[in-house]
Amino acid sequence: MRLGLIGFGNIGATLLDLMQKAGLAPAHLAVLVRRGREASVPATAGAVVVTSAEALLAETPDLIVECAGHAAVSEHGPVVLRAGVDMVQVSVGAMSDPALEAQLRAAAKEGGARIVLPAGAVGGLDLLSALSATGELQVTYRGIKPPKAWAGTPAGETLDLDTLTTREVFFRGSARDAARAFPKNANVAAALALAGAGFEETQVELIADPEAPGNVHSYDVRSPVANYTMEIENLPSAGNVKTSVSTVYSVLREIRNRMNPVVI
Repeated sequence: MRLGLIGFGNIGATLLDLMQKAGLAPAHLAVLVRRGREASVPATAGAVVVTSAEALLAETPDLIVECAGHAAVSEHGPVVLRAGVDMVQVSVGAMSDPALEAQLRAAAKEGGARIVLPAGAVGGLDLLSALSATGELQVTYRGIKPPKAWAGTPAGETLDLDTLTTREVFFRGSARDAARAFPKNANVAAALALAGAGFEETQVELIADPEAPGNVHSYDVRSPVANYTMEIENLPSAGNVKTSVSTVYSVLREIRNRMNPVVI
């Protein structure tokens, strides 16, 4: 596979390491970074480093993985999709912007490409997506993380995250509001919304808990066909406490499914 990456932070670097260990090293790798950040991609990655979507596409990737945040999705996503290349969009929360979502969908349709939204740090999206056909879903999501994982977010405006000793709910609202206010922490809320009841109908609670064993994602689903509760305790990524390490494995799964003869 000829692979393109948009961004080379913790997720991109970890993904390449996992691919090597799984025997899925790309036949060719191109990485798009901001101008002036070319040196952030080590020579050991064996990548062609570029600074524009057009240059990335010139490397003829079979698949592009975005792992650089909402702004990168807005800047590069439409160009990639319009060119007919499928894009794994790690920054699922970017879809909470209705105008950007419409732009991405239109570009994908024009180019005959697909926007692939990975499950990230949560499970059960296959069942949730199936149940969405009932049209009568009730979904409530709770994101529970240690206080330090909420540093640099609006949570710090209402809580003293450095001295917090008790569990505190600091946000209640829709998945759209959560994804837009907490872009580095609420991709799971966006993924659940897109798979299930939609951004407005999916309810979210965000919680800082000093006793949290890691990044905990819990949600309840009620429908006419099936009811279920899912809870996952994720270890935080070694390079970024806001990101669960399982997020990178979910991206690896998308790549593996592109390369293997059996998809599950």
